[in-house]
Amino acid sequence: MRHATLRQLRVFEAVARLRSVTRAADELHLTQPTVSIQLRQLSEMAGLPLLEQVGKKLYLTQAGEALQRCCRGVADELARFEMQVADLKGIKAGRLRLSVITTAQYFIPRLLGAFFARYPGIEVALEVTNRGQVLRRLADNADDLYVLGLLSERADVVAESFLDNPLVVVAPHGHALAGQRAIPLARLAEEHFLIRESGSGTRLAVENHFRAAGLGLRVRMELGSNEAIKLAVAGGLGLAVLSAHTLALERNSDELTVLDVQGFPIRRQWYVLRPSDKPLSVVASTFLDFLRSESRALARSDLPGLGAYLPSPP
Repeated sequence: MRHATLRQLRVFEAVARLRSVTRAADELHLTQPTVSIQLRQLSEMAGLPLLEQVGKKLYLTQAGEALQRCCRGVADELARFEMQVADLKGIKAGRLRLSVITTAQYFIPRLLGAFFARYPGIEVALEVTNRGQVLRRLADNADDLYVLGLLSERADVVAESFLDNPLVVVAPHGHALAGQRAIPLARLAEEHFLIRESGSGTRLAVENHFRAAGLGLRVRMELGSNEAIKLAVAGGLGLAVLSAHTLALERNSDELTVLDVQGFPIRRQWYVLRPSDKPLSVVASTFLDFLRSESRALARSDLPGLGAYLPSPP
């Protein structure tokens, strides 16, 4: 493989990442036949097939997986070099790869908007997915930084909290418990709940909270998104525990109300994670510094504004 060109490696990396020749060709602004030729030449150099097609799906062979890891290392080093050159010129430029769980979509875009305004030369590839997928991307070293609401148990990860993430109990506006004060958790355990999928950080926190009190959680339905849960709560299907950030745009809603429950809000944090053995690029370091400073402003402007949802003191 010593005669492989950077162009061929970039083509293979795109196909391996996207699992599609068509999508890779679109991303690289190449024709599909050109991409196919580059892949065939790489396979001939390797002496083994790198990809295999099963039905309509494309899979990496063992040799392909090894080459993908190599391509990531080459791409990371080249990107790091380009960023360092730009930094020496006094320009913040490059590409930031960011992976966040779905609940973070309620505040990350606002932070990115301010980040783009300050550093217009930086591009961001944002992946919004569930906790399990974020952890898989972390294990695969697919991104620069990862945002989670619950820490990973991996020892080779550096985690830093940057924003409060209070969890509140949400009910339909006309629920029998709405307006009551200091509702006992045991009373809440009598209600049916709508929860996220298994492995969700919010779900794990809620289950642990009830378990610590010796109570069970009556689950009526599992739903795959916070928006679906809010709609189901509004429809009277049950209660839910959600991050207060998910209510930021619904402060004047007459469909949802936050209950005043003993032991709530559950105080949690948002964390930004990175592999401990991976040097931060100039762009990733710039965004991390930005996150540290601007998240304080977000907390001051956003969470206090949720006062209508957070139970007031007696």
